[in-house]
Amino acid sequence: MRRALAGCLALSLSAPPIGVFLMLRRMSLMSEAMSHAILPGAAAGFLVAGLSLPAMTLGGLAAGLAVALLAGLVTRSTVLKEDASLAAFYLISLAAGVLLVSLRGSQIDLLHILFGTVLALDDPALLLLGGIATVTLLVLAALYRPLVMECVDPLFLRTVSRAGGPVHLAFLGLVVMNLVGGFQALGTLLAVGLMLLPAVTARFWASDLSGLIPVSMLVAVLASVVGLSLSYHADLPTGPAIVLAAGALYLVSMMVGPRGGLVYRLVRPRHLEA
Repeated sequence: MRRALAGCLALSLSAPPIGVFLMLRRMSLMSEAMSHAILPGAAAGFLVAGLSLPAMTLGGLAAGLAVALLAGLVTRSTVLKEDASLAAFYLISLAAGVLLVSLRGSQIDLLHILFGTVLALDDPALLLLGGIATVTLLVLAALYRPLVMECVDPLFLRTVSRAGGPVHLAFLGLVVMNLVGGFQALGTLLAVGLMLLPAVTARFWASDLSGLIPVSMLVAVLASVVGLSLSYHADLPTGPAIVLAAGALYLVSMMVGPRGGLVYRLVRPRHLEA
């Protein structure tokens, strides 16, 4: 449980800020597609070396980056939009990954890859999650201004700087890295949970990036602690318990959040207010 908590806390520091930028760029569902895009690479690593952390991690990174680059190339070379090309590659990747795992592994191995085993995190997995969190925060700090500018006005960024393309690719790389880290703990189907749900929840408590990012981190940490505690005391699957805890925080925030929550929208504002 201590190792699981340490891994989830590391993931809670790196994934929610990525989710915030995805939400602001209206690319929230892209992370879901990318979480499945890493599956064939992880499955190939599993076929080569079994349940080996380095092999599955390298395979997942390679597959995720390849899908991101291919989707971007298809978008620029054909009439398809980015969401359509990502959806196509997502479906192909998901089917290919499940097929590869089924060729050699058992149903238990498939469930391990799809849903993760956060209670089985070892020292290499914790070092990987810590390294991903460190790299993510450092890169976000370095690229913060162009990332914000691309969210607000990408055309203006392309006008005044050539950093738009490299920043976009670097951001996609961070998305893939954090999904690979989440895959080690929560599996491919739940890895996006700690990335998007805290970011969406934070929107009901803050209105700008100076508040969205720290609030999303706090929500992810709280969801991790509550989910792990519930799984321990109620004997529940750990990964789903963490994501459901984040979902419960989202529902509560949607009701009582001061920034557009349902309760606050029903209260009539005072004269000349809002």
